[in-house]
Amino acid sequence: MDAPLSPWRLSVAPMLDWTDRHCRFFHRLITRRARLYTEMVTTGALLHGDQARHLDFNPEEHPVALQLGGSEPADLAACARLAERWGYDEVNLNCGCPSERVQRGAFGACLMNEPRLVADGIKAMRDAVQRIPVTVKHRIGVDRVESYDFVRDFVGTLAEAGCEVFIVHARNAWLQGLSPKENREVPPLRYAFVHRLKQDFPQLTVVLNGGVRSNDEIAAHLSQVDGVMIGREAYHQPWLMADWDARFLGALGEPAGERDQVEAAMVAYMSRSAVPWSHIARHMLGLRSGLPGARRWRQVWSDHRLKGQAAQAVWQQARDTVIR
Repeated sequence: MDAPLSPWRLSVAPMLDWTDRHCRFFHRLITRRARLYTEMVTTGALLHGDQARHLDFNPEEHPVALQLGGSEPADLAACARLAERWGYDEVNLNCGCPSERVQRGAFGACLMNEPRLVADGIKAMRDAVQRIPVTVKHRIGVDRVESYDFVRDFVGTLAEAGCEVFIVHARNAWLQGLSPKENREVPPLRYAFVHRLKQDFPQLTVVLNGGVRSNDEIAAHLSQVDGVMIGREAYHQPWLMADWDARFLGALGEPAGERDQVEAAMVAYMSRSAVPWSHIARHMLGLRSGLPGARRWRQVWSDHRLKGQAAQAVWQQARDTVIR
C-alpha cells in the first residue's frame, strides 16, 4: 500500500505584498490541494493592530498557513493561539527574510544566528496550540557562512524543541549589501544541502524552496525531499499549477478547469467583494501568459482608467481582446 502523500508535498510560498487573501483565492481556483501561505505578518501587527485585517481568509483557501515574523517566545505563542483560533491549518515562523526592516526587528534570517532563541519560540508556540503544526521557513546559511554544518546544527536544535517540518530556501541570506530581490537571485543555490538535510534527518519533513521553475524540476526534487515550495514562478506563471493536483497530489478527479472558467470565477469574486477590483485583478495578470493576446489582455485588467467600471464590464473588454 502506498504511503500517504505529505501535506507539504507542494505549496506556494509566502510573498510579501503578493499572497494576500485575494491572491490565495485565485491560486485555489487552479490547484485545489497545494498548501497556501499568507504574507508574513509580524507579531506586533497582530497583537497591537487590526487582527481581522491580517487574519481573515476565505474558507476556500484551505489548507492555508499563517506565517509569522517575530522572535519573542511569549508573543509568538500568543500569535500561534490566534492562528489556531482563526482556523489556520499551520503556523510558520519566518527565519529567512533578509530585509533591513526585518533585521531592525531582530527576526527573519538573522534568527539563524540564534538557534536557541528560535528553539524557545518553537517550544512556546507548540505549547500554545493543540491541533495545528508549528513549522519553520529558513535559509541554508547567513552571509558568507557556507558550511553545511551551520544549517544542519540549526535544524537539529529546532528538531530537539519539537519542530518537525522545515521549509528550506536553498540560498544563503546576505544581511548586508543585497536587497531582498538580490537575495533571491545572487547567493548561489545549493540544492544538495537541502537534499542532505533529508538524508541526515529522515524523520523530519523537509521541503525545498528556491529557484524551481518547472514541473519537471519539481518532480526531480520530490525524489530527494518531502515537498517543494514554489514562489515567484507560481505568481507570474500561475497556470504552472494547473497540473499539480493530478500529477503530484493524487487528485485525478479534480481538474482545475479552463483559464476562461478561472477568470469567470475571479470576476464573480471581484463583483461581490468590497475591495476594488483593481486591487484583486493584479494577482491574475499572469493567467494567460504565453497565449495569443495575453499582453493586451493584461493591459485591460491593469488599466487604471477603467477603475470606475464594474468588473463584469472590464471582463468583457478583456475577453474581446482575446477573441479578436
